[in-house]
Amino acid sequence: MEAVSFRCLFLLFLFTCWLSPEVVAEAQESSDVSSTSQEPVRLTDVPATMELIAGAEVTAIGFFQDLEIPAVPIFHSMVQKFQDVSFGISTDPEVLSHYNITGNTIVLFRVVDNEQLYLASEELQNIDDAKLSRFIEIHSLHLVTEYNPMSVIGLFNSMVQIHLLLIMNKASPQYEESVNRYREAAKLFQRKILFVLVDSSKKENAKVIAFFKLKESQLPALAIYQTVDEEWDMLPLEDVSVEHVQSFCDGFLAGKLLRENTESEGKAPKMEL
Repeated sequence: MEAVSFRCLFLLFLFTCWLSPEVVAEAQESSDVSSTSQEPVRLTDVPATMELIAGAEVTAIGFFQDLEIPAVPIFHSMVQKFQDVSFGISTDPEVLSHYNITGNTIVLFRVVDNEQLYLASEELQNIDDAKLSRFIEIHSLHLVTEYNPMSVIGLFNSMVQIHLLLIMNKASPQYEESVNRYREAAKLFQRKILFVLVDSSKKENAKVIAFFKLKESQLPALAIYQTVDEEWDMLPLEDVSVEHVQSFCDGFLAGKLLRENTESEGKAPKMEL
């Protein structure tokens, strides 16, 4: 019971940090980027459906028995809004049966934690553009998910209870290379740890950084948090590498906390594993 309460309090803390109208508006605007007109992939058999799901980190599929319902054109419009999500649509009875679909349903498939999120027939009856956009935005977790007011909800709704944060300034010259290495490391911990990116240059992320007792001079840094209890750890880094990330995660999973040593010394210098 205490672990559940702490999880709720921590989630409330995150909402307090981020959910200002300006921040929410910024997150919504970032998902509204449109490009050339696209359509969901038409899925006419089970192998093609499985291939689409396996080929992307996040896949949204509309399983429809009736293509005349209002939810269908709304689903089509999502393709242009979410460039990092694969979209498919199927009316094939064999495909619907394979995924145990008995009515009009939209399902979001996530590779990172092997979860499936459903919008069933009764929910689709009152769906609109804003509601479907919010559903996809909240639940689109990737190998590396950027921290924002929307994604934090999906992170804490995941069955994966350990979250690793790379806290780093996006303007850093080392940013792109560091994130590429971070993403490679994420592949080693799929379904075990959710990898998250926190941009330290954003003012709204200051309280998150402070929660892990980190100072600006100690960044970039890794911070890891387990949602079922109060356990967390952090590690300032000179260099973000696959080896550093893997060693830090393995240590945490084994119950070794680096911060216990640095706290006893009264400081947390940058370290190399």
